[in-house]
Amino acid sequence: MKQIWNSFKIAFSMYSKIPMPRSEWTKENMRYVMCFFPWVGLVIGVLTYGWYMLASYLVSIGITLTASFVAVVLVLIPVVITGGIHLDGLLDTSDALSSYQEKERRLEILKDSHAGAFAIIICVVYFVFYYGVCTMVSWGSIPVIALSFVVSRSLSGLSIVTFPMAKGTGLAATFSDGAQKQTVKISMIIYIIIMGIGMIWLGQIRGIVGLAAAAVVFFYYYKMSMKNFGGITGDLCGYFLQICELTMAFGIVAADLIMKAL
Repeated sequence: MKQIWNSFKIAFSMYSKIPMPRSEWTKENMRYVMCFFPWVGLVIGVLTYGWYMLASYLVSIGITLTASFVAVVLVLIPVVITGGIHLDGLLDTSDALSSYQEKERRLEILKDSHAGAFAIIICVVYFVFYYGVCTMVSWGSIPVIALSFVVSRSLSGLSIVTFPMAKGTGLAATFSDGAQKQTVKISMIIYIIIMGIGMIWLGQIRGIVGLAAAAVVFFYYYKMSMKNFGGITGDLCGYFLQICELTMAFGIVAADLIMKAL
């Protein structure tokens, strides 16, 4: 039980800004860290759904909140909770992919702490597009989007214990080497199944479209990583997670709009 509790603390201290008691990063304590990674997504999902409920209630009692303000908070919740750790992977990977260099040089760019021009461009485009998606969120789509934060992290965790590593060092390699891979793999699959059923039950076609979007991005993530980097790294995991969340949210909202139009 102590190892499991320590793994929980490490998962939240690494992948969120939620205060946690300190825990030693020993091999024993690292075994089940990835099992708790999707729980960070659960926190984000609860806060996302809770904020939308609160905003709707405030509007219902006469307190004016603009749709833009509601959308901005929806955009910021994941960033505030995670501290932007996955966004860093999105930006680093964007720079590496845009360099059109050899694999070794791309891996070096991933480690570069400086943000290039392409990273800035992608960052702006990402947030503008995500904001646009959040302005179209409704009661029919918000519970499905809330669950999608768990799905994206479950897929990311699954990739860490199943995809080849691009190098033997780095954060992803550390968690992969220290993980009880079979336990993590089974846990991620269980999370995906439970959340998938929940998404379909709550959103019907919205949930199906969201899961289909996640599957497409997951396939692209594997192909892109193998072709351009020879495997995955922590930055590539972050890149996948951000693209997956955005694509799922867009698919869910688009399906919601189509359902309303029919």
